[in-house]
Amino acid sequence: MSVDLVGFLGVVLVAYAVPGPDFLVVVRSAAEDPARGRAAALGAQAGLCVHMVAAAVGLSLIVTRSPVVYDAVKLLGALYLVCLGVRAVLAARRKAAGTGAPEDGGLPPGAAVDRTGDGRGRSGFSQGFFTNVLNPKAALFFISVLPQFVDGSGSTARQIFFLGALDVLIGIVYWFALVTVAARLRTLLARPKARHRWELTTGWLFIALGIGVAAAP
Repeated sequence: MSVDLVGFLGVVLVAYAVPGPDFLVVVRSAAEDPARGRAAALGAQAGLCVHMVAAAVGLSLIVTRSPVVYDAVKLLGALYLVCLGVRAVLAARRKAAGTGAPEDGGLPPGAAVDRTGDGRGRSGFSQGFFTNVLNPKAALFFISVLPQFVDGSGSTARQIFFLGALDVLIGIVYWFALVTVAARLRTLLARPKARHRWELTTGWLFIALGIGVAAAP
């Protein structure tokens, strides 16, 4: 098996360096709790694994070549991000007004608030997972970008699995490093005003990202 590793690694590193929805999910989760941040990172990479497997067996072609399916996935992803943002903004405002329960970190609709470590971990993992699974651009990466580094004389599926696994591993290292940095925000966010502004800002960023995803061609 011969693949263009140097070119592939360059593209992957640039892709991770550009902030996106998963970046915001991981940073916000890490600022809430480092364990939750790591769970969100693993969830994002688990979602990436779904796209990798789908690309290897050809399922992603259905998504990328069918406008109806592609738009449906895109809108679901946009709606999910908007829901995260709306819940975060409303929870921050309730807390500021003193009429609501403590901020729940922007849990997805229907999720129960759980203050245990396991609950925070599950919430972070699910947010990272669904943010990536419902991102059709991740599917496009495995279908249109990744094959450019595959050797046509070998097994395409095997090379996609290899490059995809490498992508996932690089992402885990990157996200965990980001969690370590973002976790330091907890000291700053210990102040109520700073915390309130952070929650509102990240909530509106989720909403803006969701609108951007929905409006993207």
